[in-house]
Amino acid sequence: MSALNQKDKVPYVVTSKSFTAVAINAAAKAGEWIKSRLGTVKELNTKYSSHDLVTEVDKGAEQMIRKLILTHFPDHEILGEEAVEPGPDASVRALKESLDAEYLWIVDPVDGTTNYVHGFPFFAVSIALAYKGEVIVGVIYDISRDELFVAEKGKGAYVHGKPTLVSQECTIGTSLLATGFPPDQNFAFPINMLGLQHVAPKSRSIRAGGSAALHMAYVAAGRLSGYWEIGLNSWDLAAGVLLVKESGGEVTDTLGRPYDLSVRHIVASNGQIHHELIEALEEAGATGF
Repeated sequence: MSALNQKDKVPYVVTSKSFTAVAINAAAKAGEWIKSRLGTVKELNTKYSSHDLVTEVDKGAEQMIRKLILTHFPDHEILGEEAVEPGPDASVRALKESLDAEYLWIVDPVDGTTNYVHGFPFFAVSIALAYKGEVIVGVIYDISRDELFVAEKGKGAYVHGKPTLVSQECTIGTSLLATGFPPDQNFAFPINMLGLQHVAPKSRSIRAGGSAALHMAYVAAGRLSGYWEIGLNSWDLAAGVLLVKESGGEVTDTLGRPYDLSVRHIVASNGQIHHELIEALEEAGATGF
């Protein structure tokens, strides 16, 4: 069979140099190495606060991902969490400096480092690719469960190769939601707690797993109906945003404005409860604005 005929029969093939294939390969290889180091962390440091941990595994995994990406796409830019100074101001600056890049890879080598350090099996590799500021590829690899969530703009989202679809709950009262406990104790944490106190009694229940990326992936897969959190960064969110959107869900900031890479206060949902969740956060004074 000629190459042309093969192409006709298979209209879309992930080739070895495709953006998605490189993202999957980088996430899988980094994830395998991260898992091999579980329970062996010796060097434990804090970043912005005592609640914001970083290990030599985070740094090593990010270097591995960088090398794998740049091998295929040496002219692309990479924004990785571990290459950015601690604190929200530094994160905002780093993103601004990267936004002019035509192709920008956005990497969180271990989302859920505190979980990883304690052996709590809820942490992931998160890799996204933005083209001219718009996320076009998102990969989140749940290392403990060996679950690979993959999304491509306009082509859907998948886990284990099966399409993901958001949940069908119509109200917060029937929904399982998620939030987080931000490491920024001065601003984000108290605001998020206001939201938690107000939303919790209205919902079926709330979870706080400690990984923004996995919370987003779980919204995409219909395991959660909504997720919100204050004070996040682009590397926490970018891959998950595409997963949710390609699974039929909705992602905005906490005021309901469209998502872009600079959004730090996030609401992701199945779409059906989105307005109700935003209204609840506004009532609580918990939007972060």
